[in-house]
Amino acid sequence: MPRSTSAPRPPDDQDDGPSAAEAASHARALRGAAKLATEATTGLTDLVEAVHARIASMPGLPGPADGRTRGITGLVYKTVRGVTRAVGGSVDTLLGALTPVLGERTTLPSPEREAVLAALNGVLGDHLARTANPLAIRMAFRRGGRALALQRDALAEALPDAGEKLLVLIHGLCMNDLQWRRSNGHDHGEALAAALGFTPVYLHYDSGLHVSTNGRALANQLEQLLEQWPRPISRFAIVGHSMGGLVARSALHYGRGAKQHWPDRLDDLACLGTPHHGAPLERAGQGVDMLLSATPYAGPFGRLAKLRSAGITDLRHGNVVDEDWLGGDRFEGATDRRLAVPLPAGPRCFAIAGTWASEGDIKDKLLGDGLVPVASALGKHRLAKRTLKFLPGRQRVFEQTNHMQLLSSPEVFEQLRAWLAA
Repeated sequence: MPRSTSAPRPPDDQDDGPSAAEAASHARALRGAAKLATEATTGLTDLVEAVHARIASMPGLPGPADGRTRGITGLVYKTVRGVTRAVGGSVDTLLGALTPVLGERTTLPSPEREAVLAALNGVLGDHLARTANPLAIRMAFRRGGRALALQRDALAEALPDAGEKLLVLIHGLCMNDLQWRRSNGHDHGEALAAALGFTPVYLHYDSGLHVSTNGRALANQLEQLLEQWPRPISRFAIVGHSMGGLVARSALHYGRGAKQHWPDRLDDLACLGTPHHGAPLERAGQGVDMLLSATPYAGPFGRLAKLRSAGITDLRHGNVVDEDWLGGDRFEGATDRRLAVPLPAGPRCFAIAGTWASEGDIKDKLLGDGLVPVASALGKHRLAKRTLKFLPGRQRVFEQTNHMQLLSSPEVFEQLRAWLAA
């Protein structure tokens, strides 16, 4: 199988900090935390901040030693933590007073505000949705942070560049659609649009819900999107990063089951660092804390215990359908009880894995890209019935490339471009 070795890259995910106007978005967005704060502890706030700090930190390096974010972002977390400690403290009152001091909200969501909400939804999204908390993310296709109405005229107005080649990009756990654009300026969607003429749209969803819940919802939304697309579609591709690949596979399963039309129109599915057979980050709750302590992005999850969202526990084995988790205790399910869901028939399926190490190194096998082992990303399993049969020419391993660098790597983009151009 092809493997590519890249020289270590300079950091591409540094945080320059939000403006005063963007900080106002933090305050307004976090008003919804009033309901959550009455049920939470400072440990939960610490956890969400640690996840955010790791995702926002330099790729390949651990986050801040104290697990804290900086600048206005850090101030927001500190405020929530302080109010939680205070008996009778009101997040809504405090943040309501803070908003006019920091300025007016911008018309577009700030990247920092979106990152905070994405991390919170990844950790506790099922709880937020179940309690109708306003911080829960509702699934939508977006461009530039704006939700797209799934009506033909509205799509034509919002996407004047809409063409005959449609590309849907699906983010991973604790992330959002804006994070396809890395701080080095690269965005796989925009780059594929420039190189191959695709029109990219980006899914935004609550990654703390079950993968199958998101998969079923995505299937329904894709049916609408393709029905209402303002141009005839000649090519349709999906690119999923991490959990996004599982959500795409789940959507295909439910779309076919509902006899929807879009699965038969899908030409290509590319999965980047997708934990098809699970990820050690979730198994932190199953006793692999020593392994996780060596990986910069996974460390915070070691403190999740039974606060882990449904989305996170689905990553233990790579759940895709309801039957994988229904009727069991998701916190005790050490046994892999998944249905064997093969790759979808019809579209060409591609898999990309990253690894910190060289081929054959024990870290290559266990750690992979820091979150997902190489074998899991390539769909390999010790049981033949569970192995996903990616063709040899449709899988690739990139050395010296971690989980987040799969989004910014020029080499990964060139491979995607070559596959989707064929």
